[in-house]
Amino acid sequence: MPYPIEDKLVIAVASSALFDLSDSDQVFRTQGEKAYRKYQESHLDAPLEKGVAFPFVRRFLAINDRFPDKSPVEVVLLSRNSAITGKRVFRSIAHHGLDISRAAFLEGKSPYPYIPAFNASLFLSANDTDVLQAIDYGHPAGTVLPSHVVDDKDDAELRIAFDFDGVIADDASEKVYKAGSLEEFQEHETSRSHIPHSPGPLADLFRKLSHLQKLEDHALEADPNYRRALRTGIVTARNAPSHERVITTLEHWGVDANEVFFLGGMKKDRILNVLRPHMFFDDQRSHLESEAGNVPMVHIPFGVANLV
Repeated sequence: MPYPIEDKLVIAVASSALFDLSDSDQVFRTQGEKAYRKYQESHLDAPLEKGVAFPFVRRFLAINDRFPDKSPVEVVLLSRNSAITGKRVFRSIAHHGLDISRAAFLEGKSPYPYIPAFNASLFLSANDTDVLQAIDYGHPAGTVLPSHVVDDKDDAELRIAFDFDGVIADDASEKVYKAGSLEEFQEHETSRSHIPHSPGPLADLFRKLSHLQKLEDHALEADPNYRRALRTGIVTARNAPSHERVITTLEHWGVDANEVFFLGGMKKDRILNVLRPHMFFDDQRSHLESEAGNVPMVHIPFGVANLV
């Protein structure tokens, strides 16, 4: 029997994020639904290639191998496909050895209403509309942007990096910055350095990742040779003195990150190309750029930074 989903850190993923669906999507757009169905049926035993989120998902699921008695994480599939056209997706999941057993096939409907039903702390999709709807309803979601898929089998560590404002924290301080000057922002944050931020769309995900790291702390205490599976980072455009409120917030929540970078306006890809996260979350598309094109980026379309 599956473990109760209420006790897990759950990530929901659309097939468009997990696999490369460019060929089948092209058939759907140019020839319609009937041709798409025939195409999927004729390619039923042709495994789909890895998508941008695949390396992240594979390593995330491998955390259960470290803690089989707890199985603390789960990935569920939320798909716009019908169950019939979704057969190829599940066969591809089996081909690639991913332990994914729960799914929703919605035959063209957006899956966002089911994010809380599956207790998901994150929904990943390549569909902008689905992600925007999820965010509008207060659900944690991000759009996976195109990038090279790099899945080094010899690299078992899972590295996840986050922007701070509008991602882990809400956008209250970002509103101050947008409405005024950098000096006014620094003054605002310095005067409130003792006041923690309110949670942002991925606060629950960040907190639960921190709980997983506490499990790893205990494993390391029991076995000094234990090698950690998870590493987290915060990469923010803030610098001193506004950095202190970030630290206050993490302390108040009882969480931490392995690496924290206060860049003061430096281009983030200078850090990301060294850190090499398997997923980087930011609320501003202008920050989601990598000259090498090999950093998986997720846009969180939340808050004032995304107002048109």
